Amino acid sequence: MADGHGASGHGGESLLYLTDEQLRQGIEAMFFAYRGFTADPDRILSGLAYGRAHHRAIHFINRAPGTTVNNLLSILGVTKQSLNRVLRTLIEDGLVESRVGRTDKRERHLYLTDAGSELEQRLSDAQRTRMRAAYRAAGPEAVAGFRTVLEAMMDPDMRRTYHKLRESGT
Repeated sequence: MADGHGASGHGGESLLYLTDEQLRQGIEAMFFAYRGFTADPDRILSGLAYGRAHHRAIHFINRAPGTTVNNLLSILGVTKQSLNRVLRTLIEDGLVESRVGRTDKRERHLYLTDAGSELEQRLSDAQRTRMRAAYRAAGPEAVAGFRTVLEAMMDPDMRRTYHKLRESGT
């Protein structure tokens, strides 16, 4: 790609010159892939009367134990009212624990309980199984290319947040 010509696509077409039809197909593939990616967790969550917002909160609390409510707000890009509704349910149901900050008593730090960790494991296992199968079918070059495309589609502030999470290693 350093030569400015881009990588070759199907039939040798340059990826820099995608047609509207090719872009439409990519958009539709993304919609259907997202449905597949969320289908297994949705089935698990529906039996518990939870939705995707609960899943995202559980995922990122697991990813960064002790994260603050404000940090979670930033990552999820939802309103405080919406997040508080989700957290209230998760706390009442014994899946998330909220602890007052040691240095700043106004901060609330979030942790998964054992039950929360078990649910997170079930949800993630379902998605990892699907993603692992897709990655194996596509091969290593496609995996790297897919990640590049996803990162390029992120808004710059979300890309920075994503990179911080990846660098933290937690």
